[in-house]
Amino acid sequence: MLIGTLTIQINLHAIASLKDKRKIVKSVLERLHSRFHCAAAEIDAQDSKLIARIGVAVVSNEGSHLNRQLDLIAEFVRQDARFFVGRIQREIFSADAP
Repeated sequence: MLIGTLTIQINLHAIASLKDKRKIVKSVLERLHSRFHCAAAEIDAQDSKLIARIGVAVVSNEGSHLNRQLDLIAEFVRQDARFFVGRIQREIFSADAP
């Protein structure tokens, strides 16, 4: 079993309040869940109006499928015009079943 993770930093501009930020982040998370059937959550900077950090996890039994999904997710987030995507960090873990 392979587990792939992305940590995505998004930089928000022209956000008036934390409520506006949360609305955007919630929308992104719901769209990721719906489109890619992945686990996604805001993992850091919850009290900042300017940035959000989103964690995404995907599980697969094929490395090529896992990498393709992570690439598609990263591109999907980059295409959202409501914010600028900063750093994206990718990690892949292998967990062999006994």
